Amino acid sequence: MTQHVTDTVPTEAPTSASARREWWRDAVIYQVYPRSFADSNGDGIGDLPGIRARLPYLKELGVDAVWLSPFYASPQADGGYDVADYRAVDPMFGTLTDADDLVHDAHALGLRVIVDLVPNHCSDQHEWFRKALREGPGSALRERFHFRPGKGVHGELPPNDWESIFGGPAWTRVTEPDGTPGEWYLHLFAPEQPDFNWDHPAVHDEFRSILRFWLDLGVDGFRVDVAHGLVKAVGLPDVGHDGQVRLLGTQAVPYFDQDGVHDIYRSWRRILDEYPGERIAVAEAWTPTVERSALYLRPDELHQAFNFDFLGTAWNAAELRDVIDRSLRAMNSVHAPATWVLSNHDVVRHATRLAEGDAARGLRRARSATLLMLALPGSAYLYQGEELGLPEVVDLPDEVRQDPAFFRNTGQDGTRDGCRVPIPWSGQEPPFGFGAVEGGPSWLPQPTDWKHLTVQAQQGDPTSTLEFYRSALAVRREYSALGAGRQITWLDSPENVLAFRRDSENGSLVCTVNLTAAPVALTTPGALLLATAEVELAAETTVLPGECAVWWAV
Repeated sequence: MTQHVTDTVPTEAPTSASARREWWRDAVIYQVYPRSFADSNGDGIGDLPGIRARLPYLKELGVDAVWLSPFYASPQADGGYDVADYRAVDPMFGTLTDADDLVHDAHALGLRVIVDLVPNHCSDQHEWFRKALREGPGSALRERFHFRPGKGVHGELPPNDWESIFGGPAWTRVTEPDGTPGEWYLHLFAPEQPDFNWDHPAVHDEFRSILRFWLDLGVDGFRVDVAHGLVKAVGLPDVGHDGQVRLLGTQAVPYFDQDGVHDIYRSWRRILDEYPGERIAVAEAWTPTVERSALYLRPDELHQAFNFDFLGTAWNAAELRDVIDRSLRAMNSVHAPATWVLSNHDVVRHATRLAEGDAARGLRRARSATLLMLALPGSAYLYQGEELGLPEVVDLPDEVRQDPAFFRNTGQDGTRDGCRVPIPWSGQEPPFGFGAVEGGPSWLPQPTDWKHLTVQAQQGDPTSTLEFYRSALAVRREYSALGAGRQITWLDSPENVLAFRRDSENGSLVCTVNLTAAPVALTTPGALLLATAEVELAAETTVLPGECAVWWAV
């Protein structure tokens, strides 16, 4: 059997990632979107006490850490990514004491806690911005943002041609204190989210202080929102084509992935390293290539970066093999772990994304993609509800939508609400145990057929997606050949079938994924550990159903 080894490094003993030195190198991290996880007071909105009460569920699931999307004080113009006060909990989510209690309880269960940090922009209700507006042109506080005079005879045109990711101009003109049209300010996202000017030392000082505030409270790290966007090119030059701000592409642009961001993260790394317990930072860095993403992870910068190339890869063996190889090469070059993710709060859930219009096919592929992901070296991210096999909610009425991009003419498609619908816990009718009140509200409506997908309905059912995830995570923890290390060994396989081997001193495994729709006969490589569907197992030959993945002990 021909083998191709991508890289070779020693692997670690099979202990829990959260309890191990450099735990983040192979941790399984579970993303909680607080509004949609668990509601403790019956108001229809998830909150910190609700998350705290469900921590034992996450421990039983088998994850190592919990990442919380923003719960800071915010007008909620963009789901909390418009922060008014970085040191306060929004009352809809609870109090600072609730945050402290959540961290304490998570640590008691052996779970780490990562919180979102939003350094590219704040809310237009942030005190700095409000005061900058009140004080008018010449205010020193305006220098902490990107205020500019407009073009045109009367300053009626935006300062440059940049467009917002959410559609429309990336500039909004303010009305000055005297009532006249005045300067423009930059917002790469919604108008309610003015961008900070990271050329100003006060911005650096403020965020170093914010880091210390949450590290002192005990959090284990930060997910850095728009990590690629903090520094803009000198002079804010025009883009020169259509002005459209794009999250990902091959063209260099003056607002994303500027080299100046790396000095910021070096200063943050020094702070993180001062604290005990290996505190980390994870970059949401949309860059043109995985090699550019790796630059954020040099030994004196951040610890991880999301692998959006993997998330966006089609259901195709050759393309998946290519992105896996490129990812491992790029991350190994800077001695950083690769990360793997299939869903999050900004993209269509992978059970729907991979379905091609067939829900049953989507779930088969989703489970197989998960088994593939969890067999790869590095850290894996799960998005709340994927362990239940939740599909995207694609038929939300327009009147309940809250994604700001939905209300603008161009830019993102505005359908992020579909992956943010509250998850179902129990019962036969919405809100399926999400809230404290039976039959109470939920901020986005749940489909009635989710009664078959609740935690309660799947608990103890060996064929359920929930029990599949629990089994996969248990095996991943038991076999250090999964997650740990930096290598895979590709094995010969039929067309559109992936097979690779993971070796360690504690055992070796083979992962096989049949990406075709038809059954495939393969030489049996060892003892079957876990499969996403029932396989025809024999001593010499095993028949894998279509769109099925298997782990083997060899």
